[in-house]
Amino acid sequence: MTAGTTTATSPIPGAEARTLAIPGATLTYDIRRSETTAEPPLVLIGSPMGAGGFPSLAAHFPDRTLVSYDPRNNGERSVVDDPSTPINPEVQADDVHRIIEALGNGPVDLFASSGGAIVALALIAEYPTDVRTAVAHEPPLASLVPDRDHAIAATRAINETYHARGSGYAMAHFIQVVSHAGPFTAEVAAAPPPDPATFGMPADDDGVRTDLMLEHNMRWLTTFEPDFAAIKQAPTRLVLAAGEESEGILASRGAYAAAERLGSDVVIFPGGHGGFMGGEYGQPPGEPKAFAAKLREVLGSVA
Repeated sequence: MTAGTTTATSPIPGAEARTLAIPGATLTYDIRRSETTAEPPLVLIGSPMGAGGFPSLAAHFPDRTLVSYDPRNNGERSVVDDPSTPINPEVQADDVHRIIEALGNGPVDLFASSGGAIVALALIAEYPTDVRTAVAHEPPLASLVPDRDHAIAATRAINETYHARGSGYAMAHFIQVVSHAGPFTAEVAAAPPPDPATFGMPADDDGVRTDLMLEHNMRWLTTFEPDFAAIKQAPTRLVLAAGEESEGILASRGAYAAAERLGSDVVIFPGGHGGFMGGEYGQPPGEPKAFAAKLREVLGSVA
């Protein structure tokens, strides 16, 4: 594998964008170095969200070397040779492992949100010496909740809508499912998608069926069953986290379900699912300052 600098612009102020050529893909990742820190790099990951979701959080860690990346098939910075090939948690975990390996710093600290939190669980199981402390924030693990059959049916229905009607209707369906609070029932899982215009989105179908979230994550991440035996044996200190405003939604319930399997508690963070964001991607701002303070506390606490 080869790594090198790139002319691509990093969304993290002060960071240098680098490329890493690996089998089947070329990844772009970003490093913002702190020359005075004695701490390992802090890696920030999401899925499908890339580095563009983390500038507000990164601003509150000027004393840490930060690393972020765009998952394969996310936008134009990380490209995949064949976007129809399944991009499952194991594939994404291997990508993160290769970036950590390229850093050459030994174990890192990791903040992983949403689909990235699922990738983190796969990473810890497969590469147990990569991460010192991992904070897995709201993994939407439909596979683990008590109503798993209906929850999985609901997430798979998003993918079915994508294939039948395109990204506009699929995104509207996604919003409907991820906003649902409480257990999924057969009726909820079978509910038709709302009109995309409800959310200000177009209904046109561009014919593309390779979107990272709608084609891959809705099929492979939400249905993933982590190897909890391997995770328990890993030296990584794993913290499951949920937002104080996320009670009842699938991502929060996934955190509690994973914590139960591990015999651990869930740490509550400020805000909701995007509590660390400050308006990135046009979303309503969360509470990045308070979120960063909580993350710093958790990373610095003793297990």
